[in-house]
Amino acid sequence: MAFAGLALYSALNFLLVLVVLFAAMDKGGNQLWTAIAAVVLALVGLGAGAGLLVLRRPWATGLGLGLMLGWALWSIVSAGFCTGINPGMYG
Repeated sequence: MAFAGLALYSALNFLLVLVVLFAAMDKGGNQLWTAIAAVVLALVGLGAGAGLLVLRRPWATGLGLGLMLGWALWSIVSAGFCTGINPGMYG
């Protein structure tokens, strides 16, 4: 299930990156969209992942760990660009 969580987070990350990029093109680079996407991705990846770990069921533990690993993996691989934690994106 960890691979399912990783795939789920990757798909959500891809969709939010597209939404933010298209919104930034329409609004002239509005950083509010980037901040909102960063908060949503952190809440889904870390918050929902931790919440699923607390359930202590095998499927929930694997899915939660996969979400958290997905957030960490995309943060490291993209230097924070895909998860919105790169400070260069805000100014």
